[in-house]
Amino acid sequence: MSHLLDALTERAGEFIRLRRDIHRHPELAFEEHRTAALVADQLEGWGYAVERGIGGTGVVGRLVRGEGRRRLGLRADMDALPIEESSGREWASARAGVMHACGHDGHTAMLLAAARHLAEDGGFSGTLNLVFQPAEEGAGGALRMMEDGLFERYPCDAIFAMHNMPGIAQGHMVMREGPMMASSDYATIVLRGVGGHGAMPHKAVDPLVAAASIVMALQTIVSRNIDPLQPAVVTVGALNAGQANNVIPATARLELSVRALDRDTRATLQGRIRELVHLQAQSFGVSAEIDWRPGYAVLVNSRAETEFARAVALEMLGPDRVTPQGPPLTGSEDFAFMLERVPGSYVLIGNGDDPAQGAPACMVHNPGYDFNDANVAVGSAYWVLLARRFLAAEAAGGP
Repeated sequence: MSHLLDALTERAGEFIRLRRDIHRHPELAFEEHRTAALVADQLEGWGYAVERGIGGTGVVGRLVRGEGRRRLGLRADMDALPIEESSGREWASARAGVMHACGHDGHTAMLLAAARHLAEDGGFSGTLNLVFQPAEEGAGGALRMMEDGLFERYPCDAIFAMHNMPGIAQGHMVMREGPMMASSDYATIVLRGVGGHGAMPHKAVDPLVAAASIVMALQTIVSRNIDPLQPAVVTVGALNAGQANNVIPATARLELSVRALDRDTRATLQGRIRELVHLQAQSFGVSAEIDWRPGYAVLVNSRAETEFARAVALEMLGPDRVTPQGPPLTGSEDFAFMLERVPGSYVLIGNGDDPAQGAPACMVHNPGYDFNDANVAVGSAYWVLLARRFLAAEAAGGP
């Protein structure tokens, strides 16, 4: 399929410029008004039927060709992160404290480049639904779009999404059938004791000592309560208590991040954390309050759709540039919620290393990160080929 990749490479410059423009003007969750307008205007100009404002700032473009009955969804995310950029690029963020540190600018550009090619060159028969989602970074934009009737208004027989991954060779694609990304839950634990003078601890009830014991005890859950073959993470990211070295505080506060790649493991983690915290607190004579906040679900790629996505990647890139069954990741993605409603697959495209510095790849969510513009051509060509194969697959059986 070198001719398709060549064609998208010839057009890539326009969308690289667009990507850099979005990068320079990043917008946080549910604030993607400029980005959404840019996306919608482009799609309308190419002949898509466009709906704006789905789930707040989401955009969907629909294109129907021929008599095919199949309906395909392709999703890209649009939001940025509250991080101060330090990349030094000419197109670095013009907004203080906000940057595209995860590559959503690139994901949007790849899908737009594919959208134009499919609108102008066709090559498919059926319904193409392009979903540009807001607020992936922890705010649940996928859920908001679904609650706003996304799949009722735009039914899909399958849906696919792509994310860049630093540290994997540029343009190399990674697939995985089954659980691919972890659930993410969050908990705030508040311990209440009795404050007092640091020189007379026997007249106080110290919640800080209880907090320290709980931090250590929490580390036993994964090692002693979870199947060793099931990945799980319990991280205490913050412990706040007291302000002076001679004052025993009355309260202590812990912030937890909890992740799993299996629904049963996720439930076990929650149950054991609650039990352990309350019993540990009781043993120290303090009270414990737990605010448990469910986050994203486990992202599970369906078998048939992943096989199909893998076959398309192999056709376009060949076996040397495709990992057919990569390892799972303990990061989280709200595309998981879409996959609970519609079969599909979430694929990775390598963002490469840092050739300018000869250094290891700068990971996402880092102030120095930037999307690799060479992926605009590869990613868009992949979307074009996948759409053509899926929307021509009815006669051949398809996924």
